[in-house]
Amino acid sequence: MKRPLLTLMAVVACAAAGSAVAEKEARPPVDAENIVKTICAACHGEDGNKMLTPETPKIGGQRADYLAKALEDYRSGSRNNVFMAGVAQPLSDDEIEALAAYFAKQDSQLYTLK
Repeated sequence: MKRPLLTLMAVVACAAAGSAVAEKEARPPVDAENIVKTICAACHGEDGNKMLTPETPKIGGQRADYLAKALEDYRSGSRNNVFMAGVAQPLSDDEIEALAAYFAKQDSQLYTLK
């Protein structure tokens, strides 16, 4: 009696996992470049190395995991910056990951040798 129940549970679990994967694959890829051009570039520049003000950090070449965590923290409110909270709030998890990857691939201008 237990074997058919376990088999049924395994089938249901596999079907649920398969549908979650199919749903993620069905979504169109995030256009990080467009988000950067329409939102991020005004302060950070398209390559993440513009400093609009001294408070605007250069983010080009920064680690993707750091950038994603920062955006997630701005979105949740655990990192406090009114402007960035407004920018991050509407971003999906996929958009945050795409933006973090985009800026991580840019050349870093954090340190310059003279």
